Amino acid sequence: MSQFVEEFMQKVKEKNPAQPEFHQAVEEVAESLALVLERYPEYRSEKILDRIVEPERVLIFRVPWLDDHHEIHINRGFRIEMNSAIGPYKGGLRFHPSVNLGILKFLAFEQVFKNSLTTLPMGGGKGGSDFDPKGKSRNEVMRFCQSFMTELFRHIGPDTDVPAGDIGVGGREIGFLFGQYKRLRNEFTGVLTGKGLDWGGSLIRPEATGYGAVYFAAEMLAHKNESLEGKVCLVSGSGNVAQYTIEKLLDLGAKAVTLSDSSGYIYDEKGIDRNKLSYVMELKNVKRGRIKEYADKFKEAVYTPVDPSKDHNPLWDHKAQCAFPSATQNEINKKDAENLIKNGVYVVSEGANMPTVKEGVKLFVDKGVLYGPGKAANAGGVAVSGLEMSQNSMRLPWTREEVDQRLQMIMKSIHKTCTDVMEKFGTPGNYVIGANIGGFLKVADAMIDQGLV
Repeated sequence: MSQFVEEFMQKVKEKNPAQPEFHQAVEEVAESLALVLERYPEYRSEKILDRIVEPERVLIFRVPWLDDHHEIHINRGFRIEMNSAIGPYKGGLRFHPSVNLGILKFLAFEQVFKNSLTTLPMGGGKGGSDFDPKGKSRNEVMRFCQSFMTELFRHIGPDTDVPAGDIGVGGREIGFLFGQYKRLRNEFTGVLTGKGLDWGGSLIRPEATGYGAVYFAAEMLAHKNESLEGKVCLVSGSGNVAQYTIEKLLDLGAKAVTLSDSSGYIYDEKGIDRNKLSYVMELKNVKRGRIKEYADKFKEAVYTPVDPSKDHNPLWDHKAQCAFPSATQNEINKKDAENLIKNGVYVVSEGANMPTVKEGVKLFVDKGVLYGPGKAANAGGVAVSGLEMSQNSMRLPWTREEVDQRLQMIMKSIHKTCTDVMEKFGTPGNYVIGANIGGFLKVADAMIDQGLV
């Protein structure tokens, strides 16, 4: 079977050159699926793996826009409609200079399995642009979003493809995108999620990814008769996911001691309490400032700027029991994984998508770390997006408590799917195999049922 995976990966790399993130995501899943393909040869004869790595549709388009000085700029827009076997395409839009085809294909591929795990009827997709909202005025962001949606609108819809936010696309951007869609289509439908509460949004949606990652960590610990109470936690990032991860950790009696952005990170040994978290939310969501300002405000915190010459990230080199990588892909390298284990971390719950390199994942699994891969641990965000779609379809908003309760139930269900699969295939404790196989089976069976399409 390992030879089959090797030959399969060779084909993937030849067909998709210069897309390392996509290769990494596919290889991790393919290796996990070796157990399934051996036991159920029909998945091989139906070429499910070959079909599932090929997007159903890839859209690439130009996005022209004017800045405040009337200068013309051209960006590139993307939408990867990866798989619709179990529902309309669902996945975020990312506006960041690093956006390219390979990164979006990896994210769309991961999204297929993540959405399957939520138990909700959603296919997988992803999109975005190499546009950078950072440093742009509100009007510049609006003009870009309107231009982006002027092309994208013809390819999406509430029963076709329902985008959401991601890095660089928050409530402001979703508002501009939705306004332009409504204007072009002359209809008010639930075509985007992450909307404002006054116009079709769902309570708990901003909090969902962070809350979900913490709920998943709590489930992994409960499986070992432990809780998060009193645990010291390392959190990377300082955006939406990191902020609400810390909020939920505080609710459950844990202590977060780190936050970061692209310039560096802060370490606050006393812990980031509710007052400090409130300051971070104001700093990042309103002032759009840098995390360094946290250390200026709270003198007990230590700020460490990014040092590109280092072979590791010092954020992951502090004593703790839990880690919540919530920034971006491949932020934990092998040395970081070694440092985490050395410092006593035995729970890793990924708030970001694929934040750990392959060697790091292997280390976590081999050392028996309770490791929740992103497609399981951070599925709370898209789960509540799915709940927002349900509320839009019914034209009924749910209370905060009801959405949070449903989110908790979904995260429990994802954890149970993982543990059931781990038991069935004889790999106890390996959440990577649990998540990959658990997400794959539902999609693969639906693809077989629907014929060769």
